[in-house]
Amino acid sequence: MSIDEISNEHLKTINSSWDMYPNTLNSLDDISIEKVNKSVELMRKNGITVNEKEIPFLEKYDLLRENKLTNAAYLLFKNNESIITTIELGRFQDPITIKDSARTKSDILTQVDEVINYVKKHINLEVIITGEARNTQKWQYPIEAIREIVLNMIIHRDYRSSSDSIVKIFNDKIEFYNPGRLPDTITVKDLLSNNYKSTPRNKKIADFFKDLGLIEKYGSGIQRIIGHFKKEKRPLPEFRNISDGFQVTVFSAVMASNAGTVEKTVEKTVEKTVEKILNIIKINPHITQNELAEMTGLTRRGVEWNLSKLKAKGLIRREGAAKGGYWEIIK
Repeated sequence: MSIDEISNEHLKTINSSWDMYPNTLNSLDDISIEKVNKSVELMRKNGITVNEKEIPFLEKYDLLRENKLTNAAYLLFKNNESIITTIELGRFQDPITIKDSARTKSDILTQVDEVINYVKKHINLEVIITGEARNTQKWQYPIEAIREIVLNMIIHRDYRSSSDSIVKIFNDKIEFYNPGRLPDTITVKDLLSNNYKSTPRNKKIADFFKDLGLIEKYGSGIQRIIGHFKKEKRPLPEFRNISDGFQVTVFSAVMASNAGTVEKTVEKTVEKTVEKILNIIKINPHITQNELAEMTGLTRRGVEWNLSKLKAKGLIRREGAAKGGYWEIIK
Protein backbone atom coordinates (compact mmCIF):
# COMPACT_ATOMS: atom_id res chain seq x y z
CA MET A 1 0.00 0.00 0.00
CA SER A 2 1.14 3.54 -0.74
CA ILE A 3 1.24 6.22 1.99
CA ASP A 4 -1.90 7.82 0.52
CA GLU A 5 -3.76 4.48 0.55
CA ILE A 6 -2.76 3.84 4.17
CA SER A 7 -3.91 7.37 5.07
CA ASN A 8 -7.24 6.84 3.30
CA GLU A 9 -7.84 3.54 5.09
CA HIS A 10 -7.13 5.19 8.44
CA LEU A 11 -9.58 8.02 7.69
CA LYS A 12 -12.27 5.48 6.80
CA THR A 13 -11.89 3.73 10.17
CA ILE A 14 -12.83 6.99 11.92
CA ASN A 15 -15.59 7.80 9.38
CA SER A 16 -13.65 10.77 8.09
CA SER A 17 -11.87 12.05 4.97
CA TRP A 18 -9.21 14.61 4.01
CA ASP A 19 -11.72 17.33 3.16
CA MET A 20 -13.08 17.31 6.74
CA TYR A 21 -9.74 18.34 8.27
CA PRO A 22 -8.66 21.93 9.08
CA ASN A 23 -7.07 23.90 6.27
CA THR A 24 -3.77 25.10 7.71
CA LEU A 25 -2.97 27.59 4.93
CA ASN A 26 -6.18 29.63 4.72
CA SER A 27 -8.57 31.52 6.99
CA LEU A 28 -12.12 32.89 6.92
CA ASP A 29 -10.79 35.90 5.00
CA ASP A 30 -10.03 33.56 2.09
CA ILE A 31 -13.63 32.52 1.46
CA SER A 32 -16.60 34.42 0.03
CA ILE A 33 -19.60 34.92 2.33
CA GLU A 34 -21.62 35.73 -0.79
CA LYS A 35 -20.87 32.22 -2.12
CA VAL A 36 -21.94 30.75 1.22
CA ASN A 37 -25.28 32.58 0.96
CA LYS A 38 -25.80 31.31 -2.59
CA SER A 39 -25.44 27.76 -1.29
CA VAL A 40 -27.94 28.46 1.48
CA GLU A 41 -30.46 29.62 -1.14
CA LEU A 42 -29.88 26.48 -3.20
CA MET A 43 -30.52 24.30 -0.16
CA ARG A 44 -33.76 26.12 0.59
CA LYS A 45 -34.89 25.56 -3.00
CA ASN A 46 -34.04 21.89 -2.47
CA GLY A 47 -36.45 21.77 0.47
CA ILE A 48 -33.87 21.98 3.26
CA THR A 49 -34.63 24.40 6.11
CA VAL A 50 -31.72 26.71 6.91
CA ASN A 51 -32.24 29.38 9.59
CA GLU A 52 -28.64 30.01 10.61
CA LYS A 53 -26.47 32.98 9.66
CA GLU A 54 -23.30 32.35 7.67
CA ILE A 55 -20.85 31.39 10.44
CA PRO A 56 -23.28 29.16 12.40
CA PHE A 57 -24.25 27.58 9.06
CA LEU A 58 -20.61 26.71 8.34
CA GLU A 59 -20.25 25.31 11.87
CA LYS A 60 -23.45 23.26 11.52
CA TYR A 61 -22.07 21.61 8.39
CA ASP A 62 -18.63 21.03 9.98
CA LEU A 63 -17.14 23.37 7.39
CA LEU A 64 -15.80 25.52 10.20
CA ARG A 65 -14.29 23.91 13.30
CA GLU A 66 -13.07 25.98 16.24
CA ASN A 67 -13.06 29.01 13.93
CA LYS A 68 -10.84 27.18 11.42
CA LEU A 69 -11.83 26.40 7.84
CA THR A 70 -11.91 22.80 6.75
CA ASN A 71 -10.40 21.81 3.40
CA ALA A 72 -13.95 21.33 2.08
CA ALA A 73 -14.97 24.88 3.04
CA TYR A 74 -11.98 26.36 1.24
CA LEU A 75 -12.61 24.34 -1.94
CA LEU A 76 -16.33 25.21 -1.92
CA PHE A 77 -16.17 28.95 -1.22
CA LYS A 78 -12.65 30.26 -1.89
CA ASN A 79 -12.39 33.90 -2.93
CA ASN A 80 -9.53 33.64 -5.38
CA GLU A 81 -8.21 31.23 -7.95
CA SER A 82 -5.65 28.69 -6.74
CA ILE A 83 -3.76 25.80 -8.31
CA ILE A 84 -5.25 23.19 -5.97
CA THR A 85 -8.42 23.09 -8.14
CA THR A 86 -6.82 23.51 -11.59
CA ILE A 87 -8.72 21.85 -14.44
CA GLU A 88 -7.09 22.01 -17.88
CA LEU A 89 -9.50 22.21 -20.83
CA GLY A 90 -8.60 21.65 -24.47
CA ARG A 91 -10.23 21.27 -27.89
CA PHE A 92 -8.06 19.12 -30.15
CA GLN A 93 -8.19 19.00 -33.95
CA ASP A 94 -6.15 15.79 -33.80
CA PRO A 95 -3.94 14.17 -31.15
CA ILE A 96 -1.19 16.81 -31.60
CA THR A 97 -3.03 19.97 -32.66
CA ILE A 98 -4.78 22.14 -30.07
CA LYS A 99 -7.46 24.44 -31.50
CA ASP A 100 -8.47 26.03 -28.21
CA SER A 101 -7.44 25.78 -24.57
CA ALA A 102 -8.59 27.16 -21.25
CA ARG A 103 -7.98 26.63 -17.55
CA THR A 104 -10.17 27.02 -14.49
CA LYS A 105 -8.86 27.47 -10.93
CA SER A 106 -12.16 28.59 -9.37
CA ASP A 107 -14.01 27.20 -6.36
CA ILE A 108 -15.42 23.75 -7.10
CA LEU A 109 -19.08 24.86 -7.25
CA THR A 110 -18.29 27.45 -9.93
CA GLN A 111 -16.20 24.90 -11.82
CA VAL A 112 -19.19 22.65 -12.47
CA ASP A 113 -20.76 25.23 -14.80
CA GLU A 114 -17.42 26.41 -16.20
CA VAL A 115 -16.45 22.93 -17.40
CA ILE A 116 -19.91 22.07 -18.76
CA ASN A 117 -20.09 25.37 -20.63
CA TYR A 118 -16.65 24.77 -22.16
CA VAL A 119 -17.74 21.33 -23.37
CA LYS A 120 -20.96 22.77 -24.82
CA LYS A 121 -18.94 25.43 -26.63
CA HIS A 122 -16.97 22.74 -28.49
CA ILE A 123 -19.53 20.03 -29.29
CA ASN A 124 -22.25 20.00 -31.92
CA LEU A 125 -25.88 20.94 -31.31
CA GLU A 126 -28.36 19.55 -33.82
CA VAL A 127 -31.74 21.23 -34.30
CA ILE A 128 -34.37 18.65 -35.23
CA ILE A 129 -37.40 20.07 -37.07
CA THR A 130 -40.48 18.29 -35.74
CA GLY A 131 -43.31 20.34 -37.26
CA GLU A 132 -44.33 21.38 -33.75
CA ALA A 133 -44.24 24.94 -32.43
CA ARG A 134 -40.84 24.25 -30.87
CA ASN A 135 -38.07 22.27 -32.56
CA THR A 136 -36.01 19.68 -30.68
CA GLN A 137 -32.35 20.30 -29.88
CA LYS A 138 -29.98 17.37 -29.55
CA TRP A 139 -26.38 17.60 -28.39
CA GLN A 140 -23.58 15.48 -29.82
CA TYR A 141 -23.43 13.74 -26.40
CA PRO A 142 -26.19 13.29 -23.77
CA ILE A 143 -25.66 16.54 -21.88
CA GLU A 144 -27.05 15.15 -18.60
CA ALA A 145 -24.44 12.40 -18.75
CA ILE A 146 -21.71 14.99 -19.33
CA ARG A 147 -22.97 16.91 -16.29
CA GLU A 148 -22.85 13.74 -14.20
CA ILE A 149 -19.28 13.02 -15.32
CA VAL A 150 -18.15 16.56 -14.46
CA LEU A 151 -19.80 16.36 -11.03
CA ASN A 152 -18.08 13.04 -10.35
CA MET A 153 -14.73 14.51 -11.43
CA ILE A 154 -15.00 17.45 -9.06
CA ILE A 155 -16.49 15.62 -6.07
CA HIS A 156 -14.19 12.57 -6.14
CA ARG A 157 -10.93 14.23 -7.19
CA ASP A 158 -7.87 13.63 -5.02
CA TYR A 159 -7.02 17.23 -4.14
CA ARG A 160 -3.82 16.15 -2.43
CA SER A 161 -2.35 15.09 -5.77
CA SER A 162 -0.06 17.47 -7.67
CA SER A 163 -1.72 16.38 -10.94
CA ASP A 164 -4.47 18.45 -12.57
CA SER A 165 -7.85 17.30 -13.84
CA ILE A 166 -7.89 17.37 -17.66
CA VAL A 167 -10.70 17.49 -20.21
CA LYS A 168 -9.73 16.80 -23.86
CA ILE A 169 -12.36 17.30 -26.55
CA PHE A 170 -11.76 15.63 -29.92
CA ASN A 171 -13.96 15.44 -33.02
CA ASP A 172 -15.36 12.07 -32.00
CA LYS A 173 -14.70 11.67 -28.28
CA ILE A 174 -14.10 13.48 -24.98
CA GLU A 175 -11.63 12.33 -22.32
CA PHE A 176 -12.19 13.32 -18.69
CA TYR A 177 -9.13 12.60 -16.53
CA ASN A 178 -9.10 13.04 -12.77
CA PRO A 179 -6.34 12.53 -10.15
CA GLY A 180 -7.26 9.66 -7.85
CA ARG A 181 -7.65 6.04 -8.90
CA LEU A 182 -10.49 3.75 -7.89
CA PRO A 183 -10.05 2.23 -4.42
CA ASP A 184 -8.28 -1.15 -4.46
CA THR A 185 -11.54 -2.79 -3.36
CA ILE A 186 -13.44 -1.60 -6.47
CA THR A 187 -12.73 -2.66 -10.06
CA VAL A 188 -14.04 -1.15 -13.28
CA LYS A 189 -16.07 -4.36 -13.70
CA ASP A 190 -17.67 -3.68 -10.31
CA LEU A 191 -18.57 -0.16 -11.45
CA LEU A 192 -20.24 -1.38 -14.62
CA SER A 193 -22.21 -4.11 -12.85
CA ASN A 194 -23.09 -1.80 -9.93
CA ASN A 195 -21.56 -4.39 -7.62
CA TYR A 196 -19.88 -2.11 -5.07
CA LYS A 197 -20.50 0.16 -2.10
CA SER A 198 -19.71 3.82 -2.58
CA THR A 199 -16.79 5.18 -0.57
CA PRO A 200 -16.57 8.91 -1.36
CA ARG A 201 -13.01 10.21 -1.32
CA ASN A 202 -14.33 13.56 -0.07
CA LYS A 203 -17.23 12.75 2.26
CA LYS A 204 -18.03 16.33 3.29
CA ILE A 205 -17.99 17.65 -0.29
CA ALA A 206 -20.19 14.78 -1.49
CA ASP A 207 -22.63 15.36 1.38
CA PHE A 208 -22.79 19.10 0.67
CA PHE A 209 -23.38 18.60 -3.08
CA LYS A 210 -26.21 16.21 -2.20
CA ASP A 211 -27.92 18.79 0.04
CA LEU A 212 -27.55 21.36 -2.75
CA GLY A 213 -29.49 18.99 -5.02
CA LEU A 214 -26.58 18.61 -7.43
CA ILE A 215 -26.30 14.84 -6.94
CA GLU A 216 -28.92 12.28 -5.96
CA LYS A 217 -27.15 9.73 -3.82
CA TYR A 218 -23.70 8.25 -3.38
CA GLY A 219 -22.59 5.64 -5.87
CA SER A 220 -25.40 6.10 -8.41
CA GLY A 221 -23.58 8.44 -10.80
CA ILE A 222 -21.95 5.79 -12.99
CA GLN A 223 -25.23 3.98 -13.59
CA ARG A 224 -26.97 7.25 -14.49
CA ILE A 225 -24.18 8.08 -16.96
CA ILE A 226 -24.52 4.68 -18.64
CA GLY A 227 -28.32 5.01 -18.60
CA HIS A 228 -28.23 8.33 -20.46
CA PHE A 229 -26.08 6.85 -23.22
CA LYS A 230 -28.25 3.74 -23.49
CA LYS A 231 -31.40 5.83 -23.65
CA GLU A 232 -30.06 7.78 -26.64
CA LYS A 233 -28.59 4.59 -28.20
CA ARG A 234 -25.07 5.97 -28.14
CA PRO A 235 -21.76 4.10 -27.72
CA LEU A 236 -21.21 3.36 -24.03
CA PRO A 237 -18.47 5.30 -22.19
CA GLU A 238 -15.13 3.72 -21.30
CA PHE A 239 -13.99 3.78 -17.66
CA ARG A 240 -10.43 2.98 -16.62
CA ASN A 241 -7.67 3.60 -14.10
CA ILE A 242 -4.82 5.39 -15.84
CA SER A 243 -1.53 6.64 -14.37
CA ASP A 244 -2.36 8.02 -10.89
CA GLY A 245 -5.98 8.73 -11.72
CA PHE A 246 -9.23 7.70 -13.35
CA GLN A 247 -10.44 8.46 -16.88
CA VAL A 248 -13.87 8.45 -18.47
CA THR A 249 -14.01 8.55 -22.29
CA VAL A 250 -17.28 9.23 -24.10
CA PHE A 251 -17.74 8.62 -27.83
CA SER A 252 -19.98 10.36 -30.31
CA ALA A 253 -22.28 8.46 -32.68
CA VAL A 254 -19.78 9.11 -35.49
CA MET A 255 -17.16 7.24 -33.52
CA ALA A 256 -19.33 4.13 -33.33
CA SER A 257 -19.80 3.78 -37.09
CA ASN A 258 -16.47 5.09 -38.32
CA ALA A 259 -13.97 4.18 -35.61
CA GLY A 260 -11.53 2.53 -38.01
CA THR A 261 -11.82 5.28 -40.60
CA VAL A 262 -11.25 8.01 -38.02
CA GLU A 263 -8.16 6.28 -36.62
CA LYS A 264 -6.67 5.78 -40.08
CA THR A 265 -7.41 9.40 -41.01
CA VAL A 266 -5.59 10.64 -37.91
CA GLU A 267 -2.61 8.40 -38.64
CA LYS A 268 -2.40 9.65 -42.22
CA THR A 269 -2.67 13.27 -41.03
CA VAL A 270 0.27 12.77 -38.65
CA GLU A 271 2.34 11.08 -41.36
CA LYS A 272 1.65 13.89 -43.83
CA THR A 273 2.57 16.51 -41.21
CA VAL A 274 5.90 14.79 -40.46
CA GLU A 275 6.68 14.46 -44.18
CA LYS A 276 5.85 18.13 -44.73
CA ILE A 277 8.17 19.23 -41.91
CA LEU A 278 11.03 17.13 -43.29
CA ASN A 279 10.57 18.59 -46.79
CA ILE A 280 10.54 22.14 -45.42
CA ILE A 281 13.74 21.51 -43.45
CA LYS A 282 15.41 20.07 -46.57
CA ILE A 283 14.66 23.29 -48.44
CA ASN A 284 15.51 25.62 -45.54
CA PRO A 285 17.64 24.08 -42.74
CA HIS A 286 17.73 27.45 -40.94
CA ILE A 287 13.95 27.70 -40.61
CA THR A 288 12.60 28.74 -37.20
CA GLN A 289 9.85 27.01 -35.22
CA ASN A 290 7.58 30.03 -35.67
CA GLU A 291 8.06 29.82 -39.45
CA LEU A 292 7.36 26.08 -39.37
CA ALA A 293 4.14 26.75 -37.45
CA GLU A 294 3.06 29.29 -40.07
CA MET A 295 3.84 26.98 -43.00
CA THR A 296 2.27 23.83 -41.53
CA GLY A 297 -0.73 25.35 -39.76
CA LEU A 298 0.35 23.78 -36.47
CA THR A 299 0.57 25.57 -33.15
CA ARG A 300 4.04 26.29 -31.76
CA ARG A 301 3.47 23.46 -29.30
CA GLY A 302 2.52 21.13 -32.15
CA VAL A 303 5.74 22.00 -34.01
CA GLU A 304 7.82 21.36 -30.88
CA TRP A 305 6.11 17.99 -30.40
CA ASN A 306 6.79 16.89 -33.99
CA LEU A 307 10.42 18.05 -33.90
CA SER A 308 11.06 16.20 -30.64
CA LYS A 309 9.58 13.02 -32.17
CA LEU A 310 11.73 13.37 -35.28
CA LYS A 311 14.83 13.85 -33.11
CA ALA A 312 13.91 10.86 -30.93
CA LYS A 313 13.58 8.70 -34.07
CA GLY A 314 17.02 9.85 -35.23
CA LEU A 315 15.69 11.52 -38.38
CA ILE A 316 16.95 15.05 -37.63
CA ARG A 317 19.37 16.80 -35.32
CA ARG A 318 20.05 20.37 -34.33
CA GLU A 319 23.47 21.81 -35.10
CA GLY A 320 24.77 24.99 -33.48
CA ALA A 321 23.14 27.32 -31.00
CA ALA A 322 19.41 27.82 -30.61
CA LYS A 323 19.81 31.12 -32.45
CA GLY A 324 21.85 30.95 -35.62
CA GLY A 325 21.92 27.16 -35.71
CA TYR A 326 20.32 24.88 -38.28
CA TRP A 327 18.55 21.54 -38.73
CA GLU A 328 20.32 18.59 -40.31
CA ILE A 329 18.47 15.62 -41.77
CA ILE A 330 20.16 12.35 -40.87
CA LYS A 331 20.28 9.92 -43.80
